[in-house]
Amino acid sequence: MKRIISLLLAAMLAMAALAVPAFAADEKVLTFGCQMYSDGLINPAAQTNTGWNCMRFGVGEALFKFNDNMEIEPWLAESYEANEDSTVWTIKLRDGIKFSNGADMTATKVKESLDWVRAEGPNGSANPQKFLAFEAEVVADDAANTLTITLPQADYNLPGNLAYPTMEIINVADTTDFDAGTIGTGPYMVESHADLVGFTMVKNPNYWDGEVPYDKVEIIFMGDASAKANALMAGQVDLVENITNVADLQRLQEDENYTVDIASGVRCGFSWMNMKGILGNDTLRKAILMGIDYDTICESNTIGGLYTAGFSVLPSTLAYGYDQLENPYAYDPDAAMALLDEAGIVDSDGDGIRELDGQPIVLRYSSYENRLLNDFSDAHTMYLAEIGIGVQSQYGSSDDCWNDLVSFNYDLDNNNWTTVGNGDPTEYMANWYGKSGSNFCGYQNDEYDALYEEFLQTADTAKRAELLKDMQQILINDAVVIVDGYYNSSMTFSKKVGYAHIHTADYYWITTEIVPAV
Repeated sequence: MKRIISLLLAAMLAMAALAVPAFAADEKVLTFGCQMYSDGLINPAAQTNTGWNCMRFGVGEALFKFNDNMEIEPWLAESYEANEDSTVWTIKLRDGIKFSNGADMTATKVKESLDWVRAEGPNGSANPQKFLAFEAEVVADDAANTLTITLPQADYNLPGNLAYPTMEIINVADTTDFDAGTIGTGPYMVESHADLVGFTMVKNPNYWDGEVPYDKVEIIFMGDASAKANALMAGQVDLVENITNVADLQRLQEDENYTVDIASGVRCGFSWMNMKGILGNDTLRKAILMGIDYDTICESNTIGGLYTAGFSVLPSTLAYGYDQLENPYAYDPDAAMALLDEAGIVDSDGDGIRELDGQPIVLRYSSYENRLLNDFSDAHTMYLAEIGIGVQSQYGSSDDCWNDLVSFNYDLDNNNWTTVGNGDPTEYMANWYGKSGSNFCGYQNDEYDALYEEFLQTADTAKRAELLKDMQQILINDAVVIVDGYYNSSMTFSKKVGYAHIHTADYYWITTEIVPAV
């Protein structure tokens, strides 16, 4: 009840803020409506989402970044080189960069940031060890303005790993509030924030990379459905990310007063299956996959155009062998029911729900209202009912869904993840690696683990792609996940904005690319 009251109060405060803007006449102000993740905090180490918030809101930057082809480029770094076996990397930092409080970004301060996130991250869920091993030695040379990183084993993608938001560079020594007042090198910094409502960002007077176009950025947290579209059309906000109501998006695309910018999809919507619970039964998992018509869901009026159907955890647009994969569990509800019947998983009492080991099958399904995840989960629930499988919805916030996932308090848990978040799928495919701290489904397959470990030690691009194809096929054969499809991100803006762009790697929301209309 307290949470409901807090959310209602937050909504009232947000509307009040929208209705009575307090801006000076000559101020250049951008109002940005977006989904709230992890209560809106911007701590790089607390959780994955709080680290993304820090970069998305223009506070934090990393040593490297991705272009729209997901190719790595220097950002706070100027250049890098590695030894022959990629265990020792020397990174030259750009000269003249300052943090938003005016402190110089020295090699020592960069080292402090990387050391801090590796020390703090395990207390949350940012899992920094996926990007820079705890055992890695970081040596700073302020005179040369370089970092030397010595790794315990080869990492052929270290620049990509250091581009991930968790690894953004912050001024640890001077930051007193890591939940909202993180000091970074980005174009904007926090002036104030209201829990669950949003942030007021102001121009960083010490920004190193050109003119900052806005004096203020008002970040206003909004839900999905039509909230963002309605606020944009009412003139309450200038820019929004990821409108997920198909009708609203189409209406805005057809209206010359708005511009919709869409990025190629490298995100996968998928539901984890908890192998530690009832879904440890592989017959049940296979029947579930055969019982859901994914093509029809993605082509529906609710979803149409925002997702492309697919059956693997890596999108079909990526060069990892999707066309060579085989799907043994295509939609076939009759075959699904026959499979369950043959295994003795039947409805013995006639209530419409099958039993396993004497207990009715009612799956706990965690999901949240973002990128149409609840719509997918609702559709899955209806299809599963047709083959005699019950579902109990556990829908809440993104935090609720995440907490269910990491505590294994679920049977199905629907999420939407970027698949090449560090330039390739290394970090993403660790979700099913038996020795990974991010294996939140309890999946274990020795063949998959061996291929993943070989992948980590392989530099050849063609061989890496072949290994990824084989890993995907194992996950498909083992019926490990429900794949919603592959999502296309978007930004939509009014005539008050001269230009905005959604990047393929959607870490970069509030950037200096976004400028006022002339």
